[in-house]
Amino acid sequence: MNITGTTTIMETDDINIETTKTHRPARSRSRKIRGFSFVPFVPFVPFVVLLLVVPLFVVPILVVPLFAVHLFVAPPPAAQLRGGMIRGRIDVRRPAPLSERRPTVADLGTPTRLVPESRPPSVVYLETAPRGAFEQNEPARVVLDQRNETFVPHVLAIATGTTVDFPNSDRIYHNVFSLSKAASFDLGRYAAGRSKSVRFDRPGIVRVFCEIHSHMSAFILVFSHPFFTMTDGDGRYRLEGIPPGTYNVVAWNEGVSSEPMAVTVPSSGAAELDITIR
Repeated sequence: MNITGTTTIMETDDINIETTKTHRPARSRSRKIRGFSFVPFVPFVPFVVLLLVVPLFVVPILVVPLFAVHLFVAPPPAAQLRGGMIRGRIDVRRPAPLSERRPTVADLGTPTRLVPESRPPSVVYLETAPRGAFEQNEPARVVLDQRNETFVPHVLAIATGTTVDFPNSDRIYHNVFSLSKAASFDLGRYAAGRSKSVRFDRPGIVRVFCEIHSHMSAFILVFSHPFFTMTDGDGRYRLEGIPPGTYNVVAWNEGVSSEPMAVTVPSSGAAELDITIR
């Protein structure tokens, strides 16, 4: 009896010891610094170094080829893809228009004098645009100034979708308007230093005037394609970036247009064409 009781007590003590060992917290090798556990990080140093150093070599290897592909695959401008050109000279044999000079105090009581204007530039354009030309138009913004009671420039050639600013650079009021079919507008009177604008969305010829000063006028030629240009001081012109083919070319000067003239544009190089406006 006693032996059995003793054995029972010993088994009970073994169980208690195992239970006690089970709930006893395991020893930790970490060092406590003011309540925080500090684990040696030496084994993680190589891993951290790899994370920091590898991208320095991998990123350039991946990015540089992509950048190079972008540079060499990007499509070149239309002028490089289409090397055709039409060039020549416009000979205007009509007399220069006369304009009424604004009278001064000394001119009071004297007949009105008309003075010849300087020869305005001509506008040269394709009568019919090649296929795909309408997809190249991009909205633009140009200026038609009012300076010394004159529209500057006197002739303006633009593409549809272009916005024209009409600043007043004089010290007096101006009132820009037009009654043309392509664009009809009235900007009202506005003082010096101010500017108003009009967007032109329809092709055609727009005559511009000033409601206050009858001697002020200008032309705006609006095209639905980009194949137009203006002559320089010598009457020469260049139409560039034209696809190869045969086209009719028209020259315009101060309300008068020439007869369409056919010209064949090569795939590269230039076609010569001189036009006379009588």
